[in-house]
Amino acid sequence: MRKPNYDKFPFVSVPNGANACVVSWEAIGEKLRLAVARRVARKTVLVVECYPGVHEDQVLRELQSQLNPALALRANEALLPPGKIDVLLAPFLGANDPVFGFLSGLTLPEFFDGQKLRRLREVVEKISNGLVLILGCGASLILEGDILVYADLARWEAQLRYRRNEISNLGVENKTLAASLQYKRAFFVDWRVCDRWKRPLIAKWDFVLDTNTPYEPKLANGDAVRRGLRHVVTRPFRVVPFFDPAPWGGQWMKEVCDLDRSAKNYGWCFDCVPEENSLLLGFGNTRFEIPSLDLVFDQPQMLLGDAVHARFGDEFPIRFDFLDTMGGGNLSFQVHPLTEYIQHHFGMHYTQDESYYLLDAGPGANVYLGLCENVDATAMARDLRSAQAGGVPFPAEKYSNRIPAKKHDHFLIPAGTVHCSGAESMVLEISATPYIFTFKLWDWGRLGLDGKPRPIHLNHGLANIQWNRDTNWTEKNLVNRFEPLHSGDGWREERTGLHELEFIETRRHWFTKSVPHDTRGGLNVLNLVEGEEAVVESPDGAFEPFIVHYAETFIIPATVGRYTIRPHGASEGCECATLKAFVRDHIQRNSVC
Repeated sequence: MRKPNYDKFPFVSVPNGANACVVSWEAIGEKLRLAVARRVARKTVLVVECYPGVHEDQVLRELQSQLNPALALRANEALLPPGKIDVLLAPFLGANDPVFGFLSGLTLPEFFDGQKLRRLREVVEKISNGLVLILGCGASLILEGDILVYADLARWEAQLRYRRNEISNLGVENKTLAASLQYKRAFFVDWRVCDRWKRPLIAKWDFVLDTNTPYEPKLANGDAVRRGLRHVVTRPFRVVPFFDPAPWGGQWMKEVCDLDRSAKNYGWCFDCVPEENSLLLGFGNTRFEIPSLDLVFDQPQMLLGDAVHARFGDEFPIRFDFLDTMGGGNLSFQVHPLTEYIQHHFGMHYTQDESYYLLDAGPGANVYLGLCENVDATAMARDLRSAQAGGVPFPAEKYSNRIPAKKHDHFLIPAGTVHCSGAESMVLEISATPYIFTFKLWDWGRLGLDGKPRPIHLNHGLANIQWNRDTNWTEKNLVNRFEPLHSGDGWREERTGLHELEFIETRRHWFTKSVPHDTRGGLNVLNLVEGEEAVVESPDGAFEPFIVHYAETFIIPATVGRYTIRPHGASEGCECATLKAFVRDHIQRNSVC
């Protein structure tokens, strides 16, 4: 096993940012008091907008202590009653499904009572001197205010708070609700609503409050954060990975990523899922954490490129994550929805096509992929239902191809294809971003980490299986579709997929010397799949050399254009490899690098 050099806390240093951020409530109070004093006004309204999951009680308590306002108000005082909010959300959450809902088109003002908002405005207007503090999700609905602070939180941290029963969903008190149901409500409603509210506010931020570590709050100038976001899209960067156990989880990441050896397992690593990852900005020696979605919202064209932005809007369409079953078990036997199905049933406009790239594989590693020849759909459905009802375990090998897997194999999985990574596999999963839309068909009769059966969605799954994707079709279309493309001094390029039905293209480069790359106006996402270390450089010095280590995923914004990658450090003189993904178009499909 190689010596760990995986960086778990990558950051982007913001030029001239040393004095842009302060740490601790005392320093935050001093900075905000100075901002109020500089207004030289008899009355100042300070608005603190909060993303769902922020500990609003704590933030209000600390700011009141530091600022001693003449009046302090909570935005939640103007919310609709919880019962009315539940009725409002019912069409998007349904009644029985513990996982899936329909993506909400609601806006934040719909959660508020107009009459209550007017009364709170009247209360504020009666104050003629001093500081008025308005705090909460939707605080600027009461008044836009004179100073705007945005208290932000990464979605991953919000999920951890759900698990610890610390926070409630938007507009209700439901801390004791199962974390999975809180997540469902956040995914389909809260985050959609509050992201719509956040987008136009980014340009107005006077200050940003990092609340990801409750007792280590950090406040940065809004101008500095925006300048940092503009700087990020001029260079390669990484988001902050996070790791999570799984019922099938393995042991590989513990060593390679230098994780807690005493943990039972780690099944997941989300190494490039900007919807849930965070981004660390370096202000001098301080690391300021914001959701990486803020970058997507603020700099979509520079990050994604014009063509990708035109197609997906301010959504990051490519996802890289790890699935570790080394020393673990099989993933669930599953299928992803077809495009029209995900549109009609869940409100998502594109689906989760994906692939499995084998970073590593142990003895006996395999992948279940596609159907065997002449599968009887009725019999397969009957056996799945019987197994789920407690009958004979589902005979997966009777219905699905069990294909041996080895390091650097690449299995393509367009939506509608049954699949499952087996034990003893270390998968780099490359997929489109709608990441929760997995229909489990069979989970090998095991329990989840909570000791309860994991939800199975047979009806959804059976409605999406493409029954013509049999052994012959699978072997021809989905297994190791490697195609040599180009070569140069010390490097060679291969197309590895994905399937022509999918919008993501992948290229693998093997190299002992510098490889030329070009974003060609589109987003690139890469992983160093072989070699200890490599360096990404700009041919004209447009950005500082960027070092990446084995298994690290990194992002090259569209605006970067030309860049090179070569072995570095311990890998000099050795052969390295990267796997690159980008959104396919007619120009990039056949272009050099």
